[in-house]
Amino acid sequence: MMQNLNANGKNEKFAPLFEKLNLEKKERYLIQPFFTNLDKSVFVVPFLPPEIIGALCSRTSRAKDDLRIIFLNEFVKPFLEDQSDYGKSLKKLIDFLHKNPIENIFSNPKAREFYIKWLSQYGDDSIAQMAGTHLVFSGISQVAIKHWEDQRIGLSPIEKSTRYVDYSSKINGQYRYYTDPTLKKMRLTDEYQKAMDNLFITYTELAQSFFEFLRKKYPNEKELVLKTKTFDTLRGILPSSTLSQVSFFGNGQAFEYAILRAKHHNLGEIRWTAEQAKIELEKVIPAFLRRLESEEAEKYGIYLGERKQRIKKAISNFNFGIEPRKENPNFEVKLISYNLDGENKVIAGLIYEITHESFKSILEKVKKMSQTEKEKILAQAIYGRTKRFYKVPRSFEMADLCFEIVMNIGAWRDLHRHRIHTQMRQNWSIYHGFDIPEELVEAGLAEKFKSAIYQVEDVFLKIEKHDPDLAQYATTLAHRLRFLQKQNMRAFFWETELRTIPAGHPDYRRVEQEKVRLVKNIYPLLTKYLLVDMNQYDFARRGAEEQAQAKEEELKRYFEKFKN
Repeated sequence: MMQNLNANGKNEKFAPLFEKLNLEKKERYLIQPFFTNLDKSVFVVPFLPPEIIGALCSRTSRAKDDLRIIFLNEFVKPFLEDQSDYGKSLKKLIDFLHKNPIENIFSNPKAREFYIKWLSQYGDDSIAQMAGTHLVFSGISQVAIKHWEDQRIGLSPIEKSTRYVDYSSKINGQYRYYTDPTLKKMRLTDEYQKAMDNLFITYTELAQSFFEFLRKKYPNEKELVLKTKTFDTLRGILPSSTLSQVSFFGNGQAFEYAILRAKHHNLGEIRWTAEQAKIELEKVIPAFLRRLESEEAEKYGIYLGERKQRIKKAISNFNFGIEPRKENPNFEVKLISYNLDGENKVIAGLIYEITHESFKSILEKVKKMSQTEKEKILAQAIYGRTKRFYKVPRSFEMADLCFEIVMNIGAWRDLHRHRIHTQMRQNWSIYHGFDIPEELVEAGLAEKFKSAIYQVEDVFLKIEKHDPDLAQYATTLAHRLRFLQKQNMRAFFWETELRTIPAGHPDYRRVEQEKVRLVKNIYPLLTKYLLVDMNQYDFARRGAEEQAQAKEEELKRYFEKFKN
């Protein structure tokens, strides 16, 4: 059964669709102690060992089901059924936790006494950074997910993949997308839902047709590779309203700020996430969220939530708006600023750590060195670096770059995960066009893809007249987004080397490869040490199954030594 009111609170009318867990009484008994609730779409996982909670949340990426169902079917039932020592111990733990609820265990008098004393006499933030927990949203839109993931420090997210999971499934005849109730006042609900349904219908039909096209073209390719290629190619037609599961690990301070950022947001769904997160997190880390009740927190939340509206008002008399729509070829990458003296600063930073001279003095000496002398120093600093996960020296952070990029939202989401940057983006819109996968053109399926997107663009324009923020739901992952990405050279190395590997999605690989070409022109001494892959591949995930199997065997050998 689908329901919208999956929690209490003043923003409950903005709750996304939620599929109630279909659990038998015995099944509820087995997993109830490990989650703050089994009846709502937002929950905290308060009582699992680090390895288990890490494994469970990691399943978010590839799993269709709610994580609580996965925990039951993969982490509990198999072990209770085999009557192993572990299974017997697990059953005893479950029985113990029913007799001694987690809420009672966590409300340790000594700990509460400590927080009363120290949080009142000293600073909250340093203490709130020392404890963390896991928060899960089982189904919120891409718009809401990216708002939460915009927070760079203190939160570690993992969300359901559009590359591995089929999004064509229905629940009680409804596709998985968000509908804001505000659309009713605009008299646009029916038109919006019709366009959303059409996107999912087209996604489903194209998935079948394109998979058959690939199977005929690559008769010897594995089915998993073909399915992944299908989802990779078609994810762009999914709307930004698509509901997806996302898990966060965060410390108390980070969750406090995340709730503040969302509490007064213009979009009701995002306000609802703040409300529900607070309800669930207070069951586990109430001491770290106590400031949210203060008058100062309310003012701070308004300051954060209404900032964009204040800026819009301030610039209303100026000619800032929408540039003419460009039918640009898929993506744009511009290097809009960089340190002219970047390479010299990096080399000076390498020297700084092993001398007692001032940075200014060292930099002046480096400027007088020949290219050969500079290369010799860099060669020694990078000597032995044969893998991309060997991090380059911290001095590479002395050189800054700033890119303005236009790319599709689907691929941007992968680059958005890199948090040691300054990223600033514009609202998702239709004004930069959308990408049409070349493979669909080859398969003769592009017109169907375009037709579905044109329909949702009409809805976008109608909603935008009322609320530009709300209109973001009426975009697709194929639509292009313009954003700024400011990063230092150390972050540049990490991102370009990771995002050009063969397994990467071709859309973001092309963007990263273009960034490499641009930076090679300005920092030739540094970029010669990049371990990037500038090739193109038909199948991003070819060989992934074999690599996973090899890694699994390696891990089995590693954990053998920990057995009793």
